[in-house]
Amino acid sequence: MGKARKPVQIVILALIVLLGGYAIGTSAFGGGGKPKEGSRAPSIELLGLDGQTHTLDEYKGRPVVLNFWGSWCAPCVKEMPALEAQWQQWKDQGVAVVGVNVGEDQMTVENFVNGTGVRFPILLDTDREAVRRYGVSPLPTTFFINAKGKIDTIHIGQLDLSTLSAQIGKLVNP
Repeated sequence: MGKARKPVQIVILALIVLLGGYAIGTSAFGGGGKPKEGSRAPSIELLGLDGQTHTLDEYKGRPVVLNFWGSWCAPCVKEMPALEAQWQQWKDQGVAVVGVNVGEDQMTVENFVNGTGVRFPILLDTDREAVRRYGVSPLPTTFFINAKGKIDTIHIGQLDLSTLSAQIGKLVNP
């Protein structure tokens, strides 16, 4: 009778290990809790190039264009002039354009920003915590967040000026 129980015990043990691994993995890596259009934008707390810690709460009640990028990413670099132009166009209407640099050191980011003339706020996600919270992959990825703090649109890939303008227009005039 002991031999008949052995395979059942092994199967039960394997299931326990699998379920335990799944539970640990989902708690450690977010478990697919990736935000979707219509959901509340996850909070972030990141150091900015200005030396201050910034959160999304400081933009409460304002539309936000949250762009995840890297200086090594060619499409990210190509869309920077469009992001800067739209920030200049919409900032007086309360729109915040915020760049989140993914995984690069402060000096690299400062050199890039100074070389491109970008003036909108840039935050540093050196440990990729914001990337995990937002489930970002690949770069660039941009979240258009309405004044109520909900994600209106998620755009994966390079943005052009007209798409960016249209998306921001939707945020300002819903």
